[in-house]
Amino acid sequence: MTGLRVRAPAVAGTFYPSDPDALLAELRRDFVAARPTPPGPAPKAVVAPHAGYVYSGPVAATAYDAVRPLRGVVTRVVLLGPSHRVPLDGIAVSSADLLDTPLGRVRVDAAAREVVLGLPGVVQWDEPHALEHSLEVHLPFLQVVLGDVEVLPLVVGRAPAAEVAGVLDAVWGGPETLIVVSSDLSHYHDRRTAAALDRATAEAVEAGRLDEIGPEDACGFYPLRGLLVVAARRGLGVRVIDLRNSGDTAGPDDRVVGYGAFVVA
Repeated sequence: MTGLRVRAPAVAGTFYPSDPDALLAELRRDFVAARPTPPGPAPKAVVAPHAGYVYSGPVAATAYDAVRPLRGVVTRVVLLGPSHRVPLDGIAVSSADLLDTPLGRVRVDAAAREVVLGLPGVVQWDEPHALEHSLEVHLPFLQVVLGDVEVLPLVVGRAPAAEVAGVLDAVWGGPETLIVVSSDLSHYHDRRTAAALDRATAEAVEAGRLDEIGPEDACGFYPLRGLLVVAARRGLGVRVIDLRNSGDTAGPDDRVVGYGAFVVA
């Protein structure tokens, strides 16, 4: 593997354990605390949060429990999340060939990267990826649930829903491809207010009402709205399967962050 470009973990040891055994133990706890998977078809896409595992891990685990039946079927994951640290117009792909985690390295789908680089609004730029946690925290979940799969990591900045939808259409594929959108919900309200706001956002997501989903409702609203455009166009439904906040998991009640798990099928 000499000469391959590797993206090093940026938040191992802070958002999740850097020791492999401790990380696996944390993931097991998260799956124990997940909500039961409701009946229904295996999803084509999921939406899951990206905070520290102690806060959002059980909600993310709910989303990933829903894709367990796809192990051995899914060989590629298209992973989209917001840019928290670098101002970005459009969508950035990484030049990395491998994404390092405490559980091993994840291969990047180079062919899919070349496909999306030919689309409007997509650039190859490593800086938005270098310290971005919204994609990184999903990798251990993917490794445990789906095993050895390739990933196309996409950091989404200010991008119209149609632009994001165009990228998703280009790499939508068949049963071998899973779409994961990374997003938290409301930020820094009291627990009761957050629960009401997040319920309203979940209803808007389920109904595909894009105009009711903005940056105050979901930090990943740009990739989320693009996913909703494609889901509607392809006749897929969206369901919320978990809705909690940090006050429900590990944080105080006065300034919470909301988390939702959604499935698209």
